[in-house]
Amino acid sequence: MKRALIFGLIGCAGCIVLALNASGAGGPKPEPPPKATTIAELAERYDSSRCADCHEEIYDEWEESLHARSVLGSPRTAPTIITTIEKGLKLFPYSGVKSDDDITVEHLMLCAKCHLPQLDEATDDVAREIVATIRGWQQAYRDGEDDKAEELEETIESLNIGCMVCHNKIALIHKYADGYPQPDTVYGGQEGDHDDDEYSLMAEAPAIGESIFCGQCHGQGPNFELEHPSQCATAYGSYLFAYVAHGGSESCQECHMYKSELGHNMQSYRDDSMIEMALDVKVESQSLFWRKNKEEGVVPIGVIDVSMYNKSGHAIPDG
Repeated sequence: MKRALIFGLIGCAGCIVLALNASGAGGPKPEPPPKATTIAELAERYDSSRCADCHEEIYDEWEESLHARSVLGSPRTAPTIITTIEKGLKLFPYSGVKSDDDITVEHLMLCAKCHLPQLDEATDDVAREIVATIRGWQQAYRDGEDDKAEELEETIESLNIGCMVCHNKIALIHKYADGYPQPDTVYGGQEGDHDDDEYSLMAEAPAIGESIFCGQCHGQGPNFELEHPSQCATAYGSYLFAYVAHGGSESCQECHMYKSELGHNMQSYRDDSMIEMALDVKVESQSLFWRKNKEEGVVPIGVIDVSMYNKSGHAIPDG
């Protein structure tokens, strides 16, 4: 009992130290912004091109990243959203979705929680517009209407994980300690004034350089906060339980941004440089002649032995 009490006091002391060390980068919970009523309005609210004048190199890196097309994907994500609707929502007896007209923001958050977290700042009409745009894009490709398909693809690409998603909306994780993101502040590694009419201040985001920051989307498994938890990304869980638990110490950012030298052009297992960093592949082969049977005689065969070793800090592949 005494031992348990001692450990309990140590734990409480740790919590107090964490609270005292909180940087207070944010502030009180702000009023939510007005709901965007169209894709164009939501895209403009989070348009990263405004950052390009001062941060051209970073912007150029980001433009090549998967974050810049988080809804379109490779382009695998957008069709998967439609599959989620057709093979999931429309078949679930209590989802309330019988047709696309029934789709709401809440329904799309199955995917948008990570692929477009700012969708919670939009009306249900925007959710339905997104679905209609993806369907129109797919149909245009099927019909060979390349110009129309390209135009709709640009609309889908305008919905993405841009600068102000990471550097404002989801920048602060421990809100009771660090505060809530303020609507006039860019969060990163510096404090001070920021030369922008809308985001006029800079403040530090304590966890932006740590793996937990990435874990907000590349998570541990089911999103239990949703009405219908879905499991897609489990990289952070794999990182914690299969890498950190065995002594690993590097963060997501160290590998995906710095060691890769990709910066904000963060890539995954489809990228050649990331594959080279993550995998050791050994291939051995030999040719033989095998006497199969009397009728077919000697047959030439090849034996190929492939060994793959995962050097990364998590399972591959992963969402």
